[in-house]
Amino acid sequence: MSNDLNAAVGFEWSKMRTLRSVPWSLAACVALSLAFAVLTGAVVQHQYADKPAPASFDPVSAGFSGLRLGLIGLVVFGVLVVTSEYSSGTIRSSLAAVPRRGVFYTAKLLAGGAAALLVALAATLTSFLLAQATMGDESVSLTDDGVLPALAGAVLYATLLCLFTMGVAVLLRSSAITMGILVPLFFTVSTILTNIPGVGKAAQFLPDQAGGLVLYRTVPDGYVLGAWSGLAVLALWTACALLAGHLALRRRDA
Repeated sequence: MSNDLNAAVGFEWSKMRTLRSVPWSLAACVALSLAFAVLTGAVVQHQYADKPAPASFDPVSAGFSGLRLGLIGLVVFGVLVVTSEYSSGTIRSSLAAVPRRGVFYTAKLLAGGAAALLVALAATLTSFLLAQATMGDESVSLTDDGVLPALAGAVLYATLLCLFTMGVAVLLRSSAITMGILVPLFFTVSTILTNIPGVGKAAQFLPDQAGGLVLYRTVPDGYVLGAWSGLAVLALWTACALLAGHLALRRRDA
């Protein structure tokens, strides 16, 4: 990296550390993931204590139940790390300190993406292992077929979803509007849409639905995408969101 970009990344790390809501949102991601992982494992163990699980039961997907909820914290982080500067007005001083907007944008994405990657890695691995440890006889181990690729895919999925959120946040510049659109879309609306005849197939290409297929060891019937092709669709959504954010940042005043 150039000296300007190195300095800008360090600047972004300093801003993230001083923004109170950032560590809280990242901590919420891990805490929600772990709490729901324990709950999921306990429910599975109780449900199948006296009978074998049906063939359709996927212990890998069940192990990611905690991460699915913890992603709320990561989405909130992606929004706040961008929009907090717009709401407080400090975006003007930030752009004065780093006047090259391409460098400023790249540094913010690198710092935010690195933080999201580290937290996603911690939340994914710990919540998955905790869910398996409390799941009883239906659990799987890291050496079982398909587990390690699913874990790697889950970390990429969470990181890409956060970067997508950051791109949209730069485009909209409002924490309330961005979260008001993305949180319901990712955690309620998209799931409902996939179950509606006529639009369900198209809804499978929404960023969270497509990327989320990597959380399954075997993709459920009825999906037109596979695990890694779905992750590629999410990567395309992310690239488009980041490009839109970059163009908006270059063309608009602070």
